[in-house]
Amino acid sequence: MFEILTREMLTPLICRMKVSAPRIAAAARPGEFLIVRADEKGERIPLTISDFDREEGSVTIVTQQIGASTSRIVSLSVGDSFADMAGPLGQPSEFVNMPAEELSRQRYILMAGGVGTAPVYPQAKWLKEHGVPVDVIIGARSKDLLIYCDEMKEVCDNLFICTDDGSFGFKGMGTDMLEKVVAEGHRYTKAVIIGPMIMMKFSTMTCKKLGIPATVSLNTLMVDGTGMCGACRVSVGGKTRFACVEGPEFDGFEVDFDEAMRRQGQYKAEEAAAGEKHICKIGRG
Repeated sequence: MFEILTREMLTPLICRMKVSAPRIAAAARPGEFLIVRADEKGERIPLTISDFDREEGSVTIVTQQIGASTSRIVSLSVGDSFADMAGPLGQPSEFVNMPAEELSRQRYILMAGGVGTAPVYPQAKWLKEHGVPVDVIIGARSKDLLIYCDEMKEVCDNLFICTDDGSFGFKGMGTDMLEKVVAEGHRYTKAVIIGPMIMMKFSTMTCKKLGIPATVSLNTLMVDGTGMCGACRVSVGGKTRFACVEGPEFDGFEVDFDEAMRRQGQYKAEEAAAGEKHICKIGRG
């Protein structure tokens, strides 16, 4: 049922797939996620929806190959099907339910880091379609790790690209780019930040300094996507919240990023062991 319609490697480790899923596409909104299983024995993997086409009945997912389960997803080809795909899950981005009058007064800056650029795309696209001014900052360590640059140009007013090593665009981090564009006269009422946890922490700190309310996505904390495993527990405003059920987006000023980063690393040893097992199995193929 969930047939892979197109497949493209955006970088050596990041794969974009368009998947046939009419019911999910019909209900999908920016900020939401879905859960996929590559095969009947596969692990449940939560992935933020990177695009959706209601007319075609398809959703787009972007997977970064990190461990055994994501490697299995990336190994699938056009014509293969996922054993299961559930969604849309989670809460949509705040602006989706914002009253029209309030929305018309906004100007957004979206900050995307690495593979986090993929879920930023449908947000920029939605805002542009609803007439809301939106600028986007895409940051990566180097040119070879940049994704969605051409697509993003079509759905935002201004696109600012930066790389840590200066191999493309502005040399520096996204926080440097934000301070630069604000100093040049750009004004924003809200920011949405999606990327590595450390990037979101320092981008949120910069937004706070500049007086720009910031929303962050804690999608990287999710494991089973239902709240039952407890892996995505995080302190927000001093209260325990579950990223997969109550999020994945939260007020960045209230997120305890240090706690979130500690929680994010809790399964590293198990994932490394599973990855080694997966690699050996392939080698014996």
